[in-house]
Amino acid sequence: MARKKRGRPISGWLVLDKPEGVTATRATGMVRRIFDAQKAGHAGTLDPLASGILPIALGEATKTVPYALEGRKIYRFSAAWGEARETDDREGKVTAESPVRPDEAAIRAVLARFTGIIEQRPPAFSAIKVDGERAYHLARAGEAVDLAPRQVVVHSLELAGMPDPDHAEFRAVCGKGVYVRSLVRDLALALGTVGHVSALRREAVGPFTLAHAVPLAKLEEMSHIPGPSGACGPADSLLALLRPIETALDDIPALALTGREADRLKQGRPVPVLRSDNRKVVDALAEGATLYAMAEGKPVALLTWDGALAHPLRLFNL
Repeated sequence: MARKKRGRPISGWLVLDKPEGVTATRATGMVRRIFDAQKAGHAGTLDPLASGILPIALGEATKTVPYALEGRKIYRFSAAWGEARETDDREGKVTAESPVRPDEAAIRAVLARFTGIIEQRPPAFSAIKVDGERAYHLARAGEAVDLAPRQVVVHSLELAGMPDPDHAEFRAVCGKGVYVRSLVRDLALALGTVGHVSALRREAVGPFTLAHAVPLAKLEEMSHIPGPSGACGPADSLLALLRPIETALDDIPALALTGREADRLKQGRPVPVLRSDNRKVVDALAEGATLYAMAEGKPVALLTWDGALAHPLRLFNL
């Protein structure tokens, strides 16, 4: 006999405004508890030092997390010049010092080097696995961690302010896998000094922005409101905060299916897409492209297109 899953079958995205001092894993667990959801996961790790957008998927939305991770990220952050730290942020021990403080002209002169496709070495204190172990576990144990550089994309990097000689503020729009801590470390070295991240706030992850974000404190306050008719479970006001599952699929083409076609997909069978309302969508697709299906206003499945038929990749159990 299968074990009954704990929690409720709640599905959707919660756009959390994570405060400083809380790990992404802990914040996800707190959201899961508040909603009493069976399953939860987050899209894009956010360091304890950082605040801002942490998209949290509940229930069937967890199947779309990989697509949310592909979205562009927007960060605002401060660099502190003159001190290198072992974690590349203000929480680590000082490992090197420099008297050099770059001026505005010097900073603007090097920004172009850090935009476009760049090589970046991740911080030793990161979640990347080395021989099955998280790099930060090895670094905390005193082991030398030398991670290989990787190519990442920085779409734009702007100097946003210089409040004092020791600090500069930036805004960056980045692709997947960019570490702001590495960006500041390398920026400082290019300027003939050393530095670390002193403040970091994420303002967007793909379609998830501050416009729909809910502070964790507000979420906890709302969690004390009784559910419908005083029943146990999340209140309507909490459920109203959830974004649809398909929010994470903004950049993926959608097909409109009939109930019969949806049933065919649920049986694991491909469907032909012949109706005129879908023709414009599939005509623009390359073979092997990913898309998703909607039927009666609900997401049905993630699909792959073979040039003639749409094959199910992941089914949504809604």
